[in-house]
Amino acid sequence: MSCRPSVFVLLAGLLANDVHAAAGCRFADLPAGADTADAGRWVTAEATAPGLHRRIIDSAAVGASAGYHVLLPPGYADEPSRRFPVLYWLHGTGGGLAGLPRVAGRFEAAMRAGDLPPMIVVFPYGLPSGMWVDSKDGGSRVESLLIGDLIPHVDACYRTVAAREGRILEGYSMGGYGVARLGFRHPQLFAGVMMLAAGPLQRELYETPRASAAERARLMQQVYGDDMEFFRQQSPWQLAERAVSAGAPLPRLRLIVGTGDETYPANRAFHQHLTRLGVEHEYIELPGVGHSLPAVWTALGGGSWGFYAEVLAP
Repeated sequence: MSCRPSVFVLLAGLLANDVHAAAGCRFADLPAGADTADAGRWVTAEATAPGLHRRIIDSAAVGASAGYHVLLPPGYADEPSRRFPVLYWLHGTGGGLAGLPRVAGRFEAAMRAGDLPPMIVVFPYGLPSGMWVDSKDGGSRVESLLIGDLIPHVDACYRTVAAREGRILEGYSMGGYGVARLGFRHPQLFAGVMMLAAGPLQRELYETPRASAAERARLMQQVYGDDMEFFRQQSPWQLAERAVSAGAPLPRLRLIVGTGDETYPANRAFHQHLTRLGVEHEYIELPGVGHSLPAVWTALGGGSWGFYAEVLAP
């Protein structure tokens, strides 16, 4: 018989280390089977890494239990009066579960080494091909889950800097596309955005260098309702234009892509688009690097960590 921790056990364990958790903090029970395999559309199996924990919430946006993973910084339990910034890491196509321990381990090691400011790292789950978009048919409200449910939950349940200056978005591939569009769509929520090999950054989704024609057609139908105008409206291209027109303060933005990556032409074109719009940003090309997150990290070396400190500087 499976032994699943109840919501009360999870909440009690959290509150024991967090005297600032608000009364509105609520966790959901693990769905049946969640301890061994995917359980429900919005919950993945638990990834295993030091300091990494899976949590479940009841999401009003999707009308179901939804999972995420969280990495608390070293010393979180030892400094009960301290609040921490939050980094939201958005995964790429496939759901990101297999690579999650490696990503979490990199952040954890950087914090222990003093290269990365202590922060809470949250790993939302946005479906294998959810594109971090509310689908046109309303059946996959990934953006609403993150913005409307998860961020308020994290601010209620952890000692966060619960303001724009305490939040960063970062993502790879599909996640890079996601952080770009969410950063421009909700600039009041995020101080910094880092895009790694983001895609799709084409103006229109008629060609997909990293996907077959059948995969492109399926994505267009399931997420964008086979409506190219809807795709354009969700695109970071149009969202950047709207944000500039609105005159709102924009997040500090960094774009990184390898010149050997199939997404390189579209990333470069988007960089040029931002330049024409007058959007201040940092653009880094990594010579010869393909579409590989470990290769991007290797090429960046230790110099990549300064971005986070700059974004979070008072």
